[in-house]
Amino acid sequence: MPHYMISGSYTAEGAKALLAEGGTSRLEQAKGLIESLGGTLEAMYFTFGSNDIVGFCELPNDAAAAAASLSVSSSGVINVHVTAMLTGQDLDDASSIAGQVQYRPPGQ
Repeated sequence: MPHYMISGSYTAEGAKALLAEGGTSRLEQAKGLIESLGGTLEAMYFTFGSNDIVGFCELPNDAAAAAASLSVSSSGVINVHVTAMLTGQDLDDASSIAGQVQYRPPGQ
């Protein structure tokens, strides 16, 4: 099953709600969302810096990952980004394909 990294930043309204509700309940909500899409939440952490949360999960496909992103971001209290994670074999496969692609860089 494909792996994804989820990162997000709370809006001011979202941060206030997080302070009132606590982190544990938000982690349970994230786990429930991922499981409802047929996936598994491997880890999720609260961070400080450019992101407020970072997590790693398995999901059945890109459509499920997009559904998770849309569901959460449409709330308006957190902006979520989902990044597909590639294995070494995935990169080997991509490299093999890239070697056969016809492409001309701009200006050349």
